[in-house]
Amino acid sequence: MNKIRKSNRAKLPSKYGNFIVKAYKDDTQEHLVIMSENFSALTTPYVRIHSECLTGDALGSLKCDCGNQLSIGLKLIQKEGGMLIYHRQEGRNIGLVNKINAYHLQDQGLNTIEANLALGFKEDERDYSIVDVIFKDLGVNKIRLITNNPKKIAYIESLEVELVQIIPSITVINKYNKSYLEIKKRSMGHYL
Repeated sequence: MNKIRKSNRAKLPSKYGNFIVKAYKDDTQEHLVIMSENFSALTTPYVRIHSECLTGDALGSLKCDCGNQLSIGLKLIQKEGGMLIYHRQEGRNIGLVNKINAYHLQDQGLNTIEANLALGFKEDERDYSIVDVIFKDLGVNKIRLITNNPKKIAYIESLEVELVQIIPSITVINKYNKSYLEIKKRSMGHYL
């Protein structure tokens, strides 16, 4: 990873409450950190590494649990204090065009993993290295991680950050995301 560009901090009032935001730009993407106003005073913040999902986060897609997890994360961080890293790696880092192509294959009967593999990708192409840069920049040494993803847990455990607690991010199951969530649990080891 080459030089990381960082923004200044700015206030962000939102429907979830008031936050402080800071952006980071690596070689290929820009990521956003959304912090509670009391973040600087916390010794063990709640942290969610939220992978970008335009269809779920902005459009309210029922095919996944992403928008619900974003909402849960922001509400918990607002209430308890912490930060959400909006990790800009759409579609497990295959990009929006490929994600929509994967949706098309899912419409034909493939599951989320099979669709990514059919397009020539691994089941999960994400790289979390920006998270370590963010933690170091913000002086984060100890966290409570909000996640269902064992790969995110393993990544955090590989850092010089103490993982004090794992908080599952359990969302509503519906007829559109039931199969998707079952695959995440059965094939990817997610805690659901």
